[in-house]
Amino acid sequence: MNKFPDFKLENQNGDTVSNEDFKGVTVIYFYPKDNTPGCTTQACDMRDAMDDLKDLDVTVYGVSGDSKKKHQNFIAKHDLNFDLLVDEDFELAKELDVYRLKKAFGKESMGIVRTTFVVDENSNILKRMDNVKAKAHAEDLKAFLQEV
Repeated sequence: MNKFPDFKLENQNGDTVSNEDFKGVTVIYFYPKDNTPGCTTQACDMRDAMDDLKDLDVTVYGVSGDSKKKHQNFIAKHDLNFDLLVDEDFELAKELDVYRLKKAFGKESMGIVRTTFVVDENSNILKRMDNVKAKAHAEDLKAFLQEV
């Protein structure tokens, strides 16, 4: 897949975000769940990297299956400075093959596998980062974006 699929999702405030909002380079990262340890680490690292990302003219969106209300709470609790998109039915996650069977603590369940897409203004996928590690993600992302 070379193109990011056409989509329309609501952000935490109920505003619609779609491919038409892609200006310059856009980072769309999929994560399992708001306010869990790994997802909080990833979101806070992304928040802390935001000044550097904005200097590179990069927009960031996080996507999970959580509701607008949960996203609002997550943003407020951790002072996040980017939008979180609602994919409650996992439609976009499924289309991008990031909603899969996962194993954790010996149990299997369906869920979002931590994955990031770097996309240009024409919805071309510049990079897909699979099985992202929450802790080093922002730094890995900045390193790639500085090359682009």
